Amino acid sequence: MTDLEGDVQATGPVLVFGGPYGNLQATTAVLAEAERRGIPADHIICTGDLVAYCGAPVETVAAVVAAGIHVVMGNCEEQLAADADDCGCGFESDTACDRLSAAWYGHARRVLGPQEKRHMAGLPRVIRLSIGGLRFLVVHGGVSQISRFIFATTPNEVKLAEFALAEQHGPVDGIIGGHCGLPFSQVVGSRLWHNPGVVGMPANDGTPRVWFSVLTPLGNRRLAIEHAELGYDHHAAASAVEQAGLPDAYRQSLSSGLWPNCDVLPEAETHQQGRPLAPANLIWEPARDTSASEVLWPEGLSKPGLQSAA
Repeated sequence: MTDLEGDVQATGPVLVFGGPYGNLQATTAVLAEAERRGIPADHIICTGDLVAYCGAPVETVAAVVAAGIHVVMGNCEEQLAADADDCGCGFESDTACDRLSAAWYGHARRVLGPQEKRHMAGLPRVIRLSIGGLRFLVVHGGVSQISRFIFATTPNEVKLAEFALAEQHGPVDGIIGGHCGLPFSQVVGSRLWHNPGVVGMPANDGTPRVWFSVLTPLGNRRLAIEHAELGYDHHAAASAVEQAGLPDAYRQSLSSGLWPNCDVLPEAETHQQGRPLAPANLIWEPARDTSASEVLWPEGLSKPGLQSAA
C-alpha cells in the first residue's frame, strides 16, 4: 500500500470534509457549496472513506475524482483497494457495528471495479497543509493507525502522542483528522486537533444535517474555523440505500439523524446523542503557553485558545 504524502499550499479558505460514505447526494451538495463559496478544487480536502454505509459507492467515487479535490486515504479505501475481507475498523466480532459493516462492505466490494480500486490504492496517507503560516497534518483516523477513533473526549495523552508522531512529517501546529464521524475543535497544549465531521451520515444529533468546515487564514498565524452545517436531499440518499439492499438502519439514520448504535462512542459522546449541534465560527492561534487549557467545540467556546468569532 502506498506511503505517499501530499502537500497543499493555501493562501485562501480551505474547505474540509470527511466521510462521503457512498452518499452521492451529500457529496455533490458539499462540492456545490464549495463552488458557491468560490473555493477552488485545490483548496478542498476530504479526510477519506469515500465509500461506506450508503447506496452509491461507484457514483460517489466518480464525483470526487471528477471534482479533482485532495483526498486522504481512509481505512475503507485501504481495505477495498487490497480486496480485504472487511472495512478494517476493528469492530468487535458479532457487535451491531460488525454485522452492519459486513453488509455495506460486501456490497461495495462487489460493485467497485478495478479502476476505482486503483484510484483508492494511490491516495496519500497524509497531506501536509500549509495555510497562513500554520502547518497541519491531515490524516484519516490517527497518525499511528489509519482507523484509530479519536474523539473530542479521547484523552489528551493520546493526542499528544499523535502530535509527536506527526512531527515525523515535519513541524506541525495541528492535526486535521476524520474517521470518528463527529466534528470538533480542540486545543491540546499549543496545538489544534480539528475534525470537520462527515457528509455521508448525520452527526448523531437528531437532525439529518451533515457537517464540514472552512479554514480561513487571518494573518499573523491566526485561523478562522467555521463549523458549518449542510442540508441536502437526504430522502434521495435514503432511497439509494434501500435500492442497494443495504441495512434499513442506515436508511433510517439519514432521516432521523441518529446512529443505529453507539458502540464506538465514548460515554460523553454517547450522552450527546440526539442533541442538535449549532454551527460555530471560531478564531484560533497557537498558544504561547504550551500548558494552555483544553477547549472543545461543541462543548464550549469561550475558554483560552479558542473563542467565538465576533
